[in-house]
Amino acid sequence: MKIQPFELERWQSIWENKVELNISESGVEPLTVHELVDDPAALEKILNVRLGYPQTNGSEELRGRVAQLYPGARTENVLITTGGAEANFLSTWSLVEPGDEVVFCQPNYLQISALAQSFGATVKPLWLREELQWQPDLDDLAHLVTPKTRFIAMCNPNNPTGAVLSEAAMDAVAAAASRVGAWIICDEIYTGAELDGVRTPTFWGRYDRVLATGGLSKAFGLPGLRTGWVIGPPRVIEQLWSYHDYASMAPTMLTDRLASYALEPARRERLYQRTRGILRANYPIVKAWAKKHTADLSHIPPKAGAIAWFGIRGGAETNNMAEDLRSRHGVLIVPGEQTGMKSYFRIGYGGNPHTIERALERVDQVLARAVSA
Repeated sequence: MKIQPFELERWQSIWENKVELNISESGVEPLTVHELVDDPAALEKILNVRLGYPQTNGSEELRGRVAQLYPGARTENVLITTGGAEANFLSTWSLVEPGDEVVFCQPNYLQISALAQSFGATVKPLWLREELQWQPDLDDLAHLVTPKTRFIAMCNPNNPTGAVLSEAAMDAVAAAASRVGAWIICDEIYTGAELDGVRTPTFWGRYDRVLATGGLSKAFGLPGLRTGWVIGPPRVIEQLWSYHDYASMAPTMLTDRLASYALEPARRERLYQRTRGILRANYPIVKAWAKKHTADLSHIPPKAGAIAWFGIRGGAETNNMAEDLRSRHGVLIVPGEQTGMKSYFRIGYGGNPHTIERALERVDQVLARAVSA
């Protein structure tokens, strides 16, 4: 089996710590351990944890706290993984067989799409439409789903648009999957990072063949813990645990303890409030910048996530623009080609506001050339 290079992850991994101004990130400024564990007694307890093997599917406490995020879920519905990336990987790996079809919403984080193709599936894009405020056209959905559809893959809230699916769209996806007995895999890692504070509904419980993935990287500001999860029916979670044994095998002992601490209900809500506070404080910087460029750029304000999505009117490609910004101006953004739409680009606004302002000033210097290209 050959896999496609994961261009977005390699682009960020190589350059995010080498550029002067990084606005490619899709989460908020990460917490330190001291900021997360601000109780000295609790910190001492965690520091005294013996670094043996943890329970490989996640401790009872951690799985119980994750289950609280999903109405009706219990510990047996939860598998803890090494980040949301492993959650998506295991879900795709366990379901796809050569010859299957996968309906994949785009633009999107392209992990599931590339994996499904590598495993021998045919991937059929379900395009989110800018004229529909980045919602899918439900007529497109009806035509794409066939008896060969193994699963429909969604990302909600969406990366890179920051859009949240309407209830009608979610119901339509569930109905389309039910019609042919397909699964739904929904990457819900941005849930909790809504600017208006209204929690995005989960696909879990909307249909009986759902795998919902999530983690602590985005809404919690804890990407370095590498804590993710899959929510699904107990028999499928048991099966995924077997796949997990062959992949990462287990989270670390410290990951398990710190993640459990972060997901204590009162602390969880404080982390959500921190993230939303950062987004509400920083997005006006991006909004004001976008207003200066309405003649050249299209932009629909995000509803969730620390990401803003811009389209270049006229359809110019953005790979060259991104490379110019990186190599000549010390700024890192995500070109649209890395998320499935060539004439768009993504910037992150969850970091230091001064960094965002300086970076956008440098984007100004390159944008004119990109628009006229």
